[in-house]
Amino acid sequence: MIKRFFIERCSWIFLVLFLQLLLVFVAYIDPAIPLTPILYIAFLSCLVFIIFVIVRYQKETKFYKSLQDWDPNLDLTTIIHAESPFEQIIEEVLSDQTKQLKKEAAVHFMNLEQEKDDLLSWIHEVKTPLTAMQLIIDRLDNETIKTQLTHEWLRIHLLLDQQLHQKRMPFIENDLHIEKIAIKSIIFAEIKALQSWCLQKGIGFDVDLEKREVLSDSKWLAFIIRQLLTNAIKYSESADILIKTYQQDEYTHLEIQDFGRGIDPKDLPRIFDKGFTSTFQHRDNGATGMGLYLAKKAAQSLFIQIRVTSKPQEGTTFTLIFPKANEFHHISSM
Repeated sequence: MIKRFFIERCSWIFLVLFLQLLLVFVAYIDPAIPLTPILYIAFLSCLVFIIFVIVRYQKETKFYKSLQDWDPNLDLTTIIHAESPFEQIIEEVLSDQTKQLKKEAAVHFMNLEQEKDDLLSWIHEVKTPLTAMQLIIDRLDNETIKTQLTHEWLRIHLLLDQQLHQKRMPFIENDLHIEKIAIKSIIFAEIKALQSWCLQKGIGFDVDLEKREVLSDSKWLAFIIRQLLTNAIKYSESADILIKTYQQDEYTHLEIQDFGRGIDPKDLPRIFDKGFTSTFQHRDNGATGMGLYLAKKAAQSLFIQIRVTSKPQEGTTFTLIFPKANEFHHISSM
């Protein structure tokens, strides 16, 4: 490596030495210039230059000595004896490493895509026996067992539905169809799907829909409402859930209010974080911390604002604020 270092810097090394020899030669042929002081100056200059070269050698070759630790498969012998300058060697090494990392990233991406497709396929396959189970449960005569099985079936169904939408979330823009939709049909469809759970807990609904149409995507809006309703039902006991729509400042609002255990004030800023579960009852093993996170992500793609107010032991109110038509025009025209 020392030989290579000097070979690549021989031009400016010879230049410095030439300048010193030139200075001594001029002092030798010119009687007006004292030779001894010039020789002393040239000697000090050469000494300083030698120290400088030694220091630069230590600094500039330190990187190449560390390459072996950075990548054990790197052939340092090839680098040391390469015909390229050190700067070009750096570019070649980094370029090779970048290409290798890109190849690995492409392989990982393909594997993740395959895993996602396999999981989506599995979810769709599982829906078939779930449908059969529902038909079997509906034929049961024992109402107690029927209610319990229906509740457990619903839990599995909701978890699979959440997982399905989670995998679709990165590609939600390709799945949107913006149109005017009847909010009443979506709300009542979701309530009907959850009625067995509500009957088990003694929960009813008070629905007041002043505004009956909103501009949104029906499938993803239903998913958002489903997450908010399941959250309200889960943390409520024997109380009505209030659902209403109204117009305020030219925006349509949808409120879902429950009278359950509420949310601790210190938890409010974090309820939409991925994987966050309440610290109020942190040992609640049924919470996944994904429902509100996914609802928030879907709402952002639909330009829907979600606001939440809550008081512990008094209940929680989630408010969906829908965009105006002109704010959604560029998406609805896609």
